[in-house]
Amino acid sequence: MYPDPTLATLALLTCLSLPAVERKVPMSLHEITLNTLDGQPQSLSAYKGKVVLAVNVASECGYTPQYAGLQKLYADYKDRGVVVLGFPCNQFGGQEPGSADQIHTFCQKNYGVTFPLFEKLDVKGAGKAPLYQFLTAILGEPAWNFHKYLVGKDGKVLAAFPSKVAPDSPELKAALEAALK
Repeated sequence: MYPDPTLATLALLTCLSLPAVERKVPMSLHEITLNTLDGQPQSLSAYKGKVVLAVNVASECGYTPQYAGLQKLYADYKDRGVVVLGFPCNQFGGQEPGSADQIHTFCQKNYGVTFPLFEKLDVKGAGKAPLYQFLTAILGEPAWNFHKYLVGKDGKVLAAFPSKVAPDSPELKAALEAALK
């Protein structure tokens, strides 16, 4: 979805040429452990063999109604091996100022979210979380909230979709279908 990722690819290859001990960017989604919204550690290796749609989310964003589409997508595809993972982020316009409890309540009350949500994290800049170091290594950083990264069953990033691409878009659904094969 991004033009000419040559520089990002070169940076990733340079990083990957380092011994594992010196490498900072994870090689796979499955190498990462994060805290869920309720503060419990969750290894993303739990999603081995599944197609993952990783989304940076926010409660006070113009794209916040996409929570409904993400929940529908999760409900429609979870039995086929797709999981949506939500990662609250307050880096874009301060649009996720809430605590973990506030985020949970908002998502339940307004959108009936049942897909996994994780603790708030940074998706860009110096404090970028290891998850987003991995997700953004080739396809670049999110420009705003509700940016989506599609990760294959093997834990490798397959595609990225900007915020304007809705969860029910033909483009995203076609990529999901291809990833499930």
